[in-house]
Amino acid sequence: MLSFVSRGALSLAVVSLLTSAAAGEVFEKLRAVPEGWKFSHHPSGNEQIRLQIALQQGDVAGFEKAVLDMSTPDHPDYGKHFPTHDEMKRMLLPSDSAVNSVRKWLESAGVTDINEDADWIKFRTTVNTANTLLDADFQWYESDEKDLQRLRTLAYSLPESVAAHVNMIQPTTRFGQIHANRATLRMKPKQIDEGSLAAATAASNTSHCDSVITPACLKSLYKIGDYQADPKSGSKVGFASYLEEYARYQDFELFQKNLAPYAKGQNFSVVQFNGGLNDQNAAGDSGEANLDAQYILGVSSPVPITEFSTAGRGPLIPDVDQPDPSSGSNEPYLEFLQGVLKLDQDELPQVISTSYGEDEQTIPEKYARTVCNLYAQLGSRGVSVIFSSGDSGVGSACVTNDGKNRTHFPPQFPASCPWVTSVGATYKTSPERAAYFSSGGFSDLWPRPDWQHDAVASYLTSIGDKFEGLYNGSGRAFPDVSAQGESYAIYDKGALGEVDGTSASAPTFAGVIALLNDARLRDNKKTLGFLNPWLYGEGSQGLNDITVGGSTGCDGRARFGGKPNGSPVVPFASWNASHGWDPVTGLGTPNFEALLKLAKAK
Repeated sequence: MLSFVSRGALSLAVVSLLTSAAAGEVFEKLRAVPEGWKFSHHPSGNEQIRLQIALQQGDVAGFEKAVLDMSTPDHPDYGKHFPTHDEMKRMLLPSDSAVNSVRKWLESAGVTDINEDADWIKFRTTVNTANTLLDADFQWYESDEKDLQRLRTLAYSLPESVAAHVNMIQPTTRFGQIHANRATLRMKPKQIDEGSLAAATAASNTSHCDSVITPACLKSLYKIGDYQADPKSGSKVGFASYLEEYARYQDFELFQKNLAPYAKGQNFSVVQFNGGLNDQNAAGDSGEANLDAQYILGVSSPVPITEFSTAGRGPLIPDVDQPDPSSGSNEPYLEFLQGVLKLDQDELPQVISTSYGEDEQTIPEKYARTVCNLYAQLGSRGVSVIFSSGDSGVGSACVTNDGKNRTHFPPQFPASCPWVTSVGATYKTSPERAAYFSSGGFSDLWPRPDWQHDAVASYLTSIGDKFEGLYNGSGRAFPDVSAQGESYAIYDKGALGEVDGTSASAPTFAGVIALLNDARLRDNKKTLGFLNPWLYGEGSQGLNDITVGGSTGCDGRARFGGKPNGSPVVPFASWNASHGWDPVTGLGTPNFEALLKLAKAK
């Protein structure tokens, strides 16, 4: 017998089905389209979108305590890093009920392409389904400054029964605008004094290094001398490349020939994530990637080097490997970290340097916390995560974006994450001075960790109420350390030029740590891993305290004295270098001889 349902009853049934899967409470929401972005066009309803759900993790507090224990020299568990991805994830796995609840929610909405990955669930669906599932409004947005589009929503919601199991879903509200922490590359070979360059390249002291920095300058200044690493010791170092930048083999060879002849013949390997390439003929910028590769080589050769090339810039042309055009709009931090954490121990570099960042306040809090937790996971695998602190000094856009428009010194992310080692910049050599552009300050998301409490409290006491109310004095303070950051000689697209920025400081410090790991491994010791508890403890004895100079900022202009940006002006805004830790140079620059003795003692 046929039965008929009225149109009204059918509509109610459909609404009931959708409501059971669709969202209830707003989970994340932006006040407006982020500055620097604008609406581009509507997606088609059947356009594919790929999303990732970060699930509530298991014993997060226990995991973080374990990472601190294995990173604190006097603790019995010091150096007992997790040897595999699976072992590391055991403490963080969500409950079976959490996984089942989220999966059933997706399936009830008709989602079938679902992949479980430890504390992540990844799925692909249509824009229409995603909008219904999340009570979202996905649209294509484009950047004002770059040829960049992203499929995003300004808000999304989750049912209460699902929200209890979820940290975040991305890419949704995360627009992002990461930039390399460096000045515009100055490819003007005639401005480099050939005599100074030759002298600096052959430097046995630093007398010729105030006008141009070469590997010889760094080896002399930081007392690396003729230390010879063993390429078979097991020490490895890597760097992250984003924004379609690729280190170039020909420039690498030119650098070896003319600036680092002792490293001649060494090459770097490339690991690709999320459709990242190794395009040696790319027309775009390659200065950042070349800088990283060349100065990691210059400091740490012959330690093996790996470039991690990670895509994540918007629409891509589909192919067999990446059939989904929307997957290219995923954020590179997540794609990179998820990929590198799964590497086997013999493939995983024990030091990874990254020279990209952005204002902490521009990042959705749930996203920032999730990414920071992933850096802690790297630390648990025995990896030292090195980040440039940024190039905006005290700050560039010195106003909050929370609707209150308060004048504020903006911290940088990921440099403000407590699980990374943040590197500021210096210049000159006798003495070294704080670079004016070296970013530093205090996080608005993370409290000050115990391992830096005394050092930071001493600095805050010394400045009294100066700039009170413009920063969060109880937040995680950065940078942690520093290194030279001006007038680095590099090769890019066959030309010799100079570059400034904490992007130069980070690979330099990473190279030093790679050498320390080499020495420890040759002594049958574990790698240093997460550095900060050691650096703020005994390791501080191996750093050169910088007490001259200071940063600037909040002058109403873009970083590096760029164009006016309309932000508030704070007269004489500056962090000054001082005895002990300060928010320009951190604890200071490396003294390799002293650090080597300290690193081998534990």
